[in-house]
Amino acid sequence: MLSVVIPTLNALRSLPATVAALAPGRDLIAEILVVDGGSTDGTRAVAEGLGARVLAAARGRGTQLAAGAGVATGDWLLFLHADTALGPGWAAEATAFMASDPAGSRAAAFRFALDDAAPAARRLERLVALRCRWFGLAYGDQGLLIGRRLYQALDGFHTMPLMEDMDLIRRLGRRRLVLLTTPAVTSAERYRGCGYLPRSLRNLGCLALYFLGVPPARLVRLYGGA
Repeated sequence: MLSVVIPTLNALRSLPATVAALAPGRDLIAEILVVDGGSTDGTRAVAEGLGARVLAAARGRGTQLAAGAGVATGDWLLFLHADTALGPGWAAEATAFMASDPAGSRAAAFRFALDDAAPAARRLERLVALRCRWFGLAYGDQGLLIGRRLYQALDGFHTMPLMEDMDLIRRLGRRRLVLLTTPAVTSAERYRGCGYLPRSLRNLGCLALYFLGVPPARLVRLYGGA
């Protein structure tokens, strides 16, 4: 069975669609864990109304994800951002992936997609697909499907203010990451707000600095400015 872990912070507008998109996997999902980092917009009440188990944790996506994983009961874990809705075929593809790897020796990420019809969104999606294919670097907004034993062997998500997804993916390694074809459709609000090119360049700059060894605590100021 599968435990879905969703970190939230004022996710009132996006969370209902994210949870609704999980419906095709209702026979597969043991629980939906919403780990809230201090929302003030009613997110927790909405999550409870949607049937999720709600936990409180210190603010920070890595901290929240780790807290959810720590109480999850499923043999498999699906980490999902609160503004990301999986495509209709996700449950069938996830089931096939898990059946193909009963030992849980690999993890999987979904195909990055944005909820924007703009040509810039399609260009970014193609660039992300190339990044994933060439380097095996999947971001958290693509979801992460991973067996509990492998997650624990990797020491799970670390408490850090930024790059918690890259930190885990680097420990996982390219050879143990499978790229699924079902889209994980993420809100493009941040890209529309500051522009696709500035936002993409800022993300790329943060990633490059992270790989050069700049501490995430310093990078969060640059990333937050976006």
